[in-house]
Amino acid sequence: MTPPPTAPAEPSGPRAVKPLRVDARRNRARVLDAAEAVFAAKGTAASTEEIARQAGVGIGTVFRHYPTKEALLEAVLADRLRQLADEVDALASAEDPSEALASLFTRAVDRASTKLALVDTLTAAGVEVTKHATSSQVGQRLLGALGTLLTRAQQSGSVRDDIGVTELIALLVGTSRAVEQASWDPLAQARILAVVLDGLRAARHR
Repeated sequence: MTPPPTAPAEPSGPRAVKPLRVDARRNRARVLDAAEAVFAAKGTAASTEEIARQAGVGIGTVFRHYPTKEALLEAVLADRLRQLADEVDALASAEDPSEALASLFTRAVDRASTKLALVDTLTAAGVEVTKHATSSQVGQRLLGALGTLLTRAQQSGSVRDDIGVTELIALLVGTSRAVEQASWDPLAQARILAVVLDGLRAARHR
C-alpha cells in the first residue's frame, strides 16, 4: 500500500510578516491620531470606545491592532517618534542648516501644548518615554538625524560648537516647558524662542 504523501516541511526561521492592506494601514493611522488627541486631552482614563469613535472605526478595529491600552499608548509614542525622525531627517539635508535648526525649535514650540500633555500622560501610565526616545531603533535614528543637523549647523559657523545632541534635546524640551510656564502666551512664546535661538548662535552671529 502506497503511503499518503507527506505535507511539505515548514520553512525554518521566522516567517515573513505579512504587510498590512492599504485600508488597514489607513485605519491604524486614524486610530493613532485619535488616540494621541484623546489621551492628550483626557489622560489614560479615556476609554478605548471614545478613541474608536473619534477615529471613525469600530472598537474591534482598535483591539485588532492594539489588544490593550498599554499597547496603544506605546504605539502612539513609537509613531510620533517615527514622524519626528522623518521630519528631522528632512531638515538635516536642508540647504541652510542653521535655518533648519531654528525651524525645528519653532515647530517644537508650536506643537508643545499637545506633545507635553501626551508625554505627561504616557509617563503617568508607566511608559518609559526617555528610554523609548533613546534606545529604540527609531529613537536611535532620531538621535542620528539630530546629530547630523547640529553638526552641519556648527560647521557652517553659525551655531556655537560647544554643545552636543544631549544639550540640544534638553534645550528643545526646556524651551517647550518654558512656553508652558508662560501659559502659552504668543508674545511670551516668541520672546522665549528668540532668546534660546540667540543663545545657540556662534558669538559673531549674535
